Amino acid sequence: MFRRYRSAALASVALPLLLGACHKGPDTNAPAAIARTELMAVDTPAPGYPEELACDNVGGQVVLLLTVGPDGKPGAADVFRSSGIAALDKAAQEGVRNWKFKPATRGGVAQSSKLQVPVTFRPPAVRPQACFVLDEQRRRAGGK
Repeated sequence: MFRRYRSAALASVALPLLLGACHKGPDTNAPAAIARTELMAVDTPAPGYPEELACDNVGGQVVLLLTVGPDGKPGAADVFRSSGIAALDKAAQEGVRNWKFKPATRGGVAQSSKLQVPVTFRPPAVRPQACFVLDEQRRRAGGK
């Protein structure tokens, strides 16, 4: 009789241990989930201001829809909202082509991103010296 209870007691201890060894719980050696990161600007200098427009005291704002590739370089730079001045829109599009970004990531893999970028052109407070040369060229061209 002691033998029957001993077998039952052994089975009641051994069975949970055996089943516990088969259970796949969380692996303590597994790497933690990789967080996602958002697109981050690294180098975004102001686009060149068309000299003639700066001299004429013309400004405006262009909103671009910019696509940044997984390499962090701008791809498409489409005019989302025009300034109404084609030269400013073009200057904005050309200016952002040299920008650099740290790309967004998902699961550690770089991804393409889209973002709206406002580019504002404000005429300089002090008229550039080159404007006086431009004024003279215009005066001569109009005088002939």
